[in-house]
Amino acid sequence: MKHSIPTLLTGVLGICAAAPAIAGTIAVEPSAPVMQTTTGGFEKARKPMTNPTMFDLAIPGTNVHPIFLYHNLPSFVNTTVGPLAMGGHVEVYALQFEIAFSERLSLVATKDGYVRFRPDQPSLWTQQSGFANIAAGLKYAFIYDPANSFAVSGAATYEFPTGNHDVYQVEGNGALNLILSTVKLWDNLQIAASGGVRLPFDGQQSTNSFVSAHASYEVMPWFIPLVEVNWHSVLSAGNGRPNYFSQALGLTPAVATFEGNDLLNFGAANSTQNRDLVTAAIGFRSRITDHITTGVAYEIPLTDENNSVIDDRFTVDLIWSF
Repeated sequence: MKHSIPTLLTGVLGICAAAPAIAGTIAVEPSAPVMQTTTGGFEKARKPMTNPTMFDLAIPGTNVHPIFLYHNLPSFVNTTVGPLAMGGHVEVYALQFEIAFSERLSLVATKDGYVRFRPDQPSLWTQQSGFANIAAGLKYAFIYDPANSFAVSGAATYEFPTGNHDVYQVEGNGALNLILSTVKLWDNLQIAASGGVRLPFDGQQSTNSFVSAHASYEVMPWFIPLVEVNWHSVLSAGNGRPNYFSQALGLTPAVATFEGNDLLNFGAANSTQNRDLVTAAIGFRSRITDHITTGVAYEIPLTDENNSVIDDRFTVDLIWSF
């Protein structure tokens, strides 16, 4: 089985904080115009679109964030027993939220929602629906510098095994997500990145890491084009114990040669054969009002789609900040 390992796509963000403008003005002549200085800020900061359960804006805030994902599955997937036909799609309806306790600290709910799994091969995979696991925790900005539009934050969330087996959820004793995020704005340009690990509390699930990067530019409030890249990697495989018996006779953890990454964790014993998944996305956001933004993104894998469960993905969301 071909194992494609991409080169390290670390979010090399040149986080060079600009020097603050010198306060005050100097009168040269009565007719000379007064030099106007601008203070930086986060008023134009925008959330990333993809890898939604892990990749978040580094700035704490208060917001409600409904998300819709339409995720196409590859026509077949590579396994230890050969290619298995799949096809079809997955729909996810989710609602994230965040509550700020201060400008540096917030409570975040990063994963929840309802999943509709609609594969094309009923003899092997069954059409199922159910709830995703719930993940929540705290986000804290270690560096919060509005004058230079720069922030660095850390987040710790716990994923509770509360979902439905039929859609590859609720297994093991949960997992701890540790995430470091940063953002920098230069007027209309924004660069952001996150990296972190998902640490299960037992050996049943795989241990994963991720790095995500985002760049966007506000051409006008209703058109803010963006590009994003995500790299998911399996650090250690799961135990491969038969599970999720409504799908592939419960053999997914035993025969899959990859992991489910941002939404799923199969606990696949052979996931290190294709440990890396790299995706790229393009899209745009629109600022409808000072408190409401929306966005759409289209995402594809840069690694072999048959060594993953993503053929492509459409993401649509809305953010209400208050």
